[in-house]
Amino acid sequence: MNVLNLLFTKDGLISQIAKNKSVVEEKSYFVDEETPENFISQKLDEVLLGKQKFDEIQVISALNHFTLMPEGFSEHDAGFDLIAFNAPVDKENEELMLSVNKKFKVQFYYTFPKNFYQKIKSLGIPVHFNFSGEKFLNSIHNKSSKEIHINLYHNQCEFFAIDDRKIILYNNLDVNSEVDFLYFVMFTLSKIGFGINETSFFAYGETTENETFISELQKFVKNLKIVFDNIPNKNFILN
Repeated sequence: MNVLNLLFTKDGLISQIAKNKSVVEEKSYFVDEETPENFISQKLDEVLLGKQKFDEIQVISALNHFTLMPEGFSEHDAGFDLIAFNAPVDKENEELMLSVNKKFKVQFYYTFPKNFYQKIKSLGIPVHFNFSGEKFLNSIHNKSSKEIHINLYHNQCEFFAIDDRKIILYNNLDVNSEVDFLYFVMFTLSKIGFGINETSFFAYGETTENETFISELQKFVKNLKIVFDNIPNKNFILN
């Protein structure tokens, strides 16, 4: 069985092809100053319409258009308005999506670009959409009382503040500086009352690529564990 995994980030697309649960190919495409305007859309076409045929597609969005609500919230028509408190919303060009995490009893409303959504759905094969925050949260093994879990991407990070299995805060940051990552995380600690010495930190994803952030964080916190470091064909969110 051939499965195509797609991860959409702030400025990139990561595609992964798995055959019988073994990853056979993983490619990353990132926007820079020289890439054309529709670069990600073109790369998506290449992946979807290439010679490789797929039995199933798994799509994960790490795009910073979301809101977090308690499980059971049912006023779905308010999804766009709730997201608009955090990020600009374009109803004409975005699909409203929902991901539920029963483990921590929360749900995410998020938007996904409509043109990408239609390209993927047009293939007519089974497809599952999810939000990176839900996938990340489902991978967390919460033990101590106060914890910060940080998942690092290319020019982006998402993190959860958890206290005794309760979600205190989730955020997904689009930043271009590892110093900004550190500022936002430490600023969050001060606002939610998590003391540095009593909080355990856990890092996942592009930890090697963001080594400056990791090394600077280690200067301030006592308890930091690298849980998962992405290596070729092993991406934390996709695996």
